Amino acid sequence: MRYLIFPLALFAVAAARADDAKPFNPADYPTGVQKALRYANEECRSEGGGEVAFAPDTVRRIDLTGDGRDDYIVAFRDTKCAEREGSFCGTGGCVMTILVTLPDGRTREVFDGYVRSYTILAPPMKHGAARTVRFDLHGSFCGGFGAQACVKEKAITATPFEFRKP
Repeated sequence: MRYLIFPLALFAVAAARADDAKPFNPADYPTGVQKALRYANEECRSEGGGEVAFAPDTVRRIDLTGDGRDDYIVAFRDTKCAEREGSFCGTGGCVMTILVTLPDGRTREVFDGYVRSYTILAPPMKHGAARTVRFDLHGSFCGGFGAQACVKEKAITATPFEFRKP
């Protein structure tokens, strides 16, 4: 009997967690993030793709600038445009937007571009310092071509930035 109790308890915990997971809701985020999400809807519609389905991890909330406020990474890697599979991704990666929260509570877009993947590096030892993000980009951003590796790192601050091809 006791062998049945443990699996049943695990099942009950898993079911409770599944019930706690709420669907993705753009209204849960600040205006600037909602604007980035609206872009996806507008892009999908303009291509005749219909409805957009956002993945649960489309928006990542994390303090990137080291100021104690939530910043946002909006990554469209797993966002689906019903009738247009490649709306948000291509050979250069997928659309990604980074927004930082300013002292007055507004958000500022500091990056918008195509990224193959990204990694947020370990927090700096200095309290209040900006986090560095490692970006895996299309090879042309490093003077190469498509499949070649191109890695760039950037400390995230309230100053907008972009990656340029040489």
